Amino acid sequence: MKDAHGRPVTGRISWRKFAVLSVPALAGTAALGIALANGALAASFAVSGQQFKVSADSLTGKGFAQYGGVDANARGDLLPVAVTAIKTAELDHLCQSVVTHLPVIGDISLNLSAGTGSKPVEAADLFVDATQLSGNATFHQIEIGRDASTLDKGPDTAQGMQDLFAQQADDINITHLRQTAWATNAGTFKLSGLNMKISKGKKECF
Repeated sequence: MKDAHGRPVTGRISWRKFAVLSVPALAGTAALGIALANGALAASFAVSGQQFKVSADSLTGKGFAQYGGVDANARGDLLPVAVTAIKTAELDHLCQSVVTHLPVIGDISLNLSAGTGSKPVEAADLFVDATQLSGNATFHQIEIGRDASTLDKGPDTAQGMQDLFAQQADDINITHLRQTAWATNAGTFKLSGLNMKISKGKKECF
Protein backbone atom coordinates (compact mmCIF):
# COMPACT_ATOMS: atom_id res chain seq x y z
CA MET A 1 0.00 0.00 0.00
CA LYS A 2 1.38 3.49 -0.93
CA ASP A 3 0.58 7.03 0.14
CA ALA A 4 -0.31 9.97 -2.13
CA HIS A 5 3.43 10.54 -2.89
CA GLY A 6 4.03 6.93 -3.92
CA ARG A 7 5.88 6.00 -0.75
CA PRO A 8 5.15 2.64 0.92
CA VAL A 9 2.96 2.84 4.02
CA THR A 10 3.74 0.58 6.97
CA GLY A 11 1.03 -0.76 9.29
CA ARG A 12 -0.17 1.86 11.75
CA ILE A 13 -2.83 1.90 14.42
CA SER A 14 -5.20 4.75 14.96
CA TRP A 15 -5.30 4.73 18.76
CA ARG A 16 -8.32 7.00 18.78
CA LYS A 17 -10.28 4.54 16.62
CA PHE A 18 -8.95 1.63 18.67
CA ALA A 19 -10.15 3.29 21.88
CA VAL A 20 -13.59 3.98 20.42
CA LEU A 21 -13.96 0.33 19.40
CA SER A 22 -12.51 -1.05 22.64
CA VAL A 23 -14.66 0.87 25.10
CA PRO A 24 -17.92 -0.98 24.31
CA ALA A 25 -16.14 -4.36 24.43
CA LEU A 26 -14.47 -3.58 27.75
CA ALA A 27 -17.72 -2.24 29.16
CA GLY A 28 -19.50 -5.41 28.05
CA THR A 29 -16.84 -7.59 29.67
CA ALA A 30 -17.06 -5.62 32.90
CA ALA A 31 -20.86 -5.81 32.91
CA LEU A 32 -20.70 -9.54 32.31
CA GLY A 33 -18.23 -9.94 35.16
CA ILE A 34 -20.59 -8.07 37.47
CA ALA A 35 -23.51 -10.16 36.23
CA LEU A 36 -21.71 -13.42 36.91
CA ALA A 37 -20.73 -12.22 40.37
CA ASN A 38 -24.40 -11.52 41.06
CA GLY A 39 -25.62 -15.00 40.24
CA ALA A 40 -26.13 -15.12 36.46
CA LEU A 41 -23.88 -18.19 36.22
CA ALA A 42 -26.24 -21.16 36.11
CA ALA A 43 -24.37 -24.46 36.43
CA SER A 44 -21.92 -24.74 39.31
CA PHE A 45 -19.47 -26.64 37.09
CA ALA A 46 -17.80 -26.24 33.70
CA VAL A 47 -20.08 -27.79 31.10
CA SER A 48 -18.81 -29.99 28.28
CA GLY A 49 -18.64 -28.83 24.70
CA GLN A 50 -21.62 -30.98 23.78
CA GLN A 51 -25.31 -30.46 24.32
CA PHE A 52 -27.47 -33.50 25.07
CA LYS A 53 -31.09 -34.34 24.38
CA VAL A 54 -33.74 -35.41 26.88
CA SER A 55 -37.23 -36.70 26.20
CA ALA A 56 -40.03 -38.04 28.39
CA ASP A 57 -43.62 -39.12 27.86
CA SER A 58 -44.56 -36.85 30.74
CA LEU A 59 -43.09 -34.65 33.47
CA THR A 60 -45.08 -33.73 36.56
CA GLY A 61 -43.54 -31.28 39.00
CA LYS A 62 -44.29 -29.11 42.01
CA GLY A 63 -42.63 -25.75 42.63
CA PHE A 64 -41.68 -24.52 39.13
CA ALA A 65 -39.43 -21.56 38.27
CA GLN A 66 -37.78 -20.47 35.01
CA TYR A 67 -35.30 -17.67 34.33
CA GLY A 68 -32.31 -16.78 32.16
CA GLY A 69 -28.74 -17.67 33.06
CA VAL A 70 -25.28 -18.37 31.67
CA ASP A 71 -23.21 -21.57 31.61
CA ALA A 72 -19.45 -21.64 31.05
CA ASN A 73 -17.30 -24.38 29.55
CA ALA A 74 -13.68 -25.28 30.37
CA ARG A 75 -12.46 -22.86 27.68
CA GLY A 76 -14.23 -19.97 29.39
CA ASP A 77 -16.88 -19.60 26.69
CA LEU A 78 -20.17 -18.24 28.02
CA LEU A 79 -23.36 -20.00 26.92
CA PRO A 80 -26.82 -18.44 27.43
CA VAL A 81 -29.44 -20.82 28.83
CA ALA A 82 -32.96 -20.91 30.16
CA VAL A 83 -32.86 -22.43 33.63
CA THR A 84 -35.85 -24.59 34.50
CA ALA A 85 -35.97 -25.37 38.23
CA ILE A 86 -38.47 -27.72 39.92
CA LYS A 87 -38.70 -28.64 43.62
CA THR A 88 -39.94 -32.20 43.02
CA ALA A 89 -40.50 -33.91 39.68
CA GLU A 90 -41.53 -37.27 38.25
CA LEU A 91 -40.75 -38.31 34.67
CA ASP A 92 -42.21 -41.25 32.74
CA HIS A 93 -40.13 -43.00 30.07
CA LEU A 94 -37.07 -40.79 30.38
CA CYS A 95 -34.52 -40.87 27.56
CA GLN A 96 -31.18 -39.05 27.47
CA SER A 97 -28.76 -39.10 24.54
CA VAL A 98 -25.51 -37.50 23.46
CA VAL A 99 -23.59 -38.06 20.22
CA THR A 100 -19.81 -37.75 20.05
CA HIS A 101 -17.91 -37.65 16.75
CA LEU A 102 -14.50 -39.35 16.92
CA PRO A 103 -11.82 -39.36 14.21
CA VAL A 104 -11.71 -42.60 12.17
CA ILE A 105 -14.50 -44.21 14.26
CA GLY A 106 -17.19 -41.66 13.43
CA ASP A 107 -20.31 -41.03 15.52
CA ILE A 108 -20.66 -42.71 18.91
CA SER A 109 -23.98 -42.49 20.76
CA LEU A 110 -24.57 -42.78 24.49
CA ASN A 111 -28.19 -43.51 25.36
CA LEU A 112 -29.72 -43.70 28.82
CA SER A 113 -33.27 -44.72 29.63
CA ALA A 114 -35.15 -45.04 32.92
CA GLY A 115 -38.62 -44.90 34.39
CA THR A 116 -39.95 -47.25 31.75
CA GLY A 117 -41.79 -49.55 34.19
CA SER A 118 -44.48 -48.79 36.73
CA LYS A 119 -42.16 -46.52 38.73
CA PRO A 120 -41.22 -43.12 37.25
CA VAL A 121 -37.92 -41.28 37.58
CA GLU A 122 -37.93 -39.07 40.68
CA ALA A 123 -35.93 -35.86 41.17
CA ALA A 124 -35.71 -33.24 43.90
CA ASP A 125 -34.30 -29.72 43.49
CA LEU A 126 -33.95 -30.30 39.75
CA PHE A 127 -32.18 -27.68 37.60
CA VAL A 128 -31.96 -27.95 33.81
CA ASP A 129 -29.91 -25.45 31.76
CA ALA A 130 -31.68 -25.72 28.42
CA THR A 131 -31.44 -24.12 25.00
CA GLN A 132 -34.62 -25.70 23.63
CA LEU A 133 -37.79 -27.11 25.17
CA SER A 134 -41.05 -28.25 23.63
CA GLY A 135 -44.15 -30.19 24.67
CA ASN A 136 -47.71 -29.69 25.87
CA ALA A 137 -47.60 -27.81 29.17
CA THR A 138 -50.14 -27.03 31.88
CA PHE A 139 -49.42 -24.71 34.83
CA HIS A 140 -51.37 -23.77 37.93
CA GLN A 141 -51.13 -20.35 39.61
CA ILE A 142 -48.53 -19.17 37.09
CA GLU A 143 -46.82 -15.78 37.36
CA ILE A 144 -45.28 -14.55 34.09
CA GLY A 145 -42.95 -11.57 34.00
CA ARG A 146 -41.85 -11.72 37.64
CA ASP A 147 -38.44 -10.28 38.58
CA ALA A 148 -36.00 -13.21 38.50
CA SER A 149 -34.41 -12.21 41.82
CA THR A 150 -37.73 -12.55 43.68
CA LEU A 151 -38.72 -16.09 42.66
CA ASP A 152 -39.96 -18.15 45.62
CA LYS A 153 -41.92 -21.13 44.29
CA GLY A 154 -39.04 -23.24 42.96
CA PRO A 155 -36.04 -24.71 44.82
CA ASP A 156 -34.50 -22.46 47.47
CA THR A 157 -31.61 -21.34 45.22
CA ALA A 158 -33.73 -20.87 42.08
CA GLN A 159 -33.37 -17.13 41.55
CA GLY A 160 -31.83 -15.15 38.71
CA MET A 161 -30.55 -11.61 38.32
CA GLN A 162 -32.50 -8.58 39.47
CA ASP A 163 -34.63 -6.85 36.79
CA LEU A 164 -34.55 -9.89 34.47
CA PHE A 165 -37.67 -11.68 33.20
CA ALA A 166 -38.79 -14.87 34.92
CA GLN A 167 -41.87 -16.98 35.53
CA GLN A 168 -43.02 -19.41 38.21
CA ALA A 169 -45.97 -21.64 39.08
CA ASP A 170 -47.25 -23.88 41.86
CA ASP A 171 -46.98 -26.92 39.59
CA ILE A 172 -46.30 -28.00 36.03
CA ASN A 173 -47.28 -30.88 33.78
CA ILE A 174 -45.62 -31.44 30.39
CA THR A 175 -46.46 -34.26 28.00
CA HIS A 176 -44.35 -35.22 25.00
CA LEU A 177 -41.35 -33.42 26.52
CA ARG A 178 -38.43 -32.68 24.18
CA GLN A 179 -35.43 -30.76 25.48
CA THR A 180 -31.87 -29.87 24.50
CA ALA A 181 -29.55 -28.82 27.31
CA TRP A 182 -26.00 -28.04 28.41
CA ALA A 183 -26.38 -29.25 32.00
CA THR A 184 -28.65 -30.89 34.56
CA ASN A 185 -28.16 -31.12 38.29
CA ALA A 186 -30.37 -32.24 41.14
CA GLY A 187 -30.32 -32.73 44.88
CA THR A 188 -31.50 -36.30 44.35
CA PHE A 189 -32.12 -38.22 41.12
CA LYS A 190 -33.70 -41.68 41.39
CA LEU A 191 -33.53 -43.64 38.13
CA SER A 192 -35.66 -46.77 38.33
CA GLY A 193 -35.00 -49.33 35.60
CA LEU A 194 -31.81 -47.57 34.52
CA ASN A 195 -30.33 -48.78 31.23
CA MET A 196 -27.27 -47.25 29.54
CA LYS A 197 -25.99 -48.20 26.11
CA ILE A 198 -23.12 -47.04 23.88
CA SER A 199 -23.32 -47.77 20.16
CA LYS A 200 -21.87 -46.68 16.84
CA GLY A 201 -23.84 -44.26 14.72
CA LYS A 202 -26.15 -41.35 15.52
CA LYS A 203 -28.99 -42.55 17.78
CA GLU A 204 -30.76 -39.76 19.63
CA CYS A 205 -33.89 -39.56 21.78
CA PHE A 206 -35.54 -37.37 19.11
